[in-house]
Amino acid sequence: MAISGAYFEVMLAGPGAVLAGGFTSVSGLDMEVDYEVYTEGGSNYPRFFFKNTKPTQLVLEQGVVTTVDSVSLLMAMVNQGMSIPLAGVIILKDSFGIPVREWTVVGAHLQKYVGPQLNSNQASVAVSRIELIHNGCF
Repeated sequence: MAISGAYFEVMLAGPGAVLAGGFTSVSGLDMEVDYEVYTEGGSNYPRFFFKNTKPTQLVLEQGVVTTVDSVSLLMAMVNQGMSIPLAGVIILKDSFGIPVREWTVVGAHLQKYVGPQLNSNQASVAVSRIELIHNGCF
């Protein structure tokens, strides 16, 4: 289902940092779980034991960050060896700004930031791409 004029409103926050803005593309809203299979002798039915969740990459593209200098603050913290977990929501909104679907993201850490290509002949968005690694969403 394609919604013309739709966009994603992102609001992620952590201790001392907020990442909020609107983006045209969001990917990586998935989760992968690793299980250990254990079969007892004489049983035809294996048991599955939870092992751990595998981190997934969340990608926010073509957007505008609305919080004041939050990306540079997060990057400065990473450069100093600090990475704070961010948690929050990603809301798909239609062209009228009405929420269509919502995802909650937990344990997201900034992994990569790609700024806009600077070209005086073209209008450019404020953020080209932000990548975060996260522990799942629901």
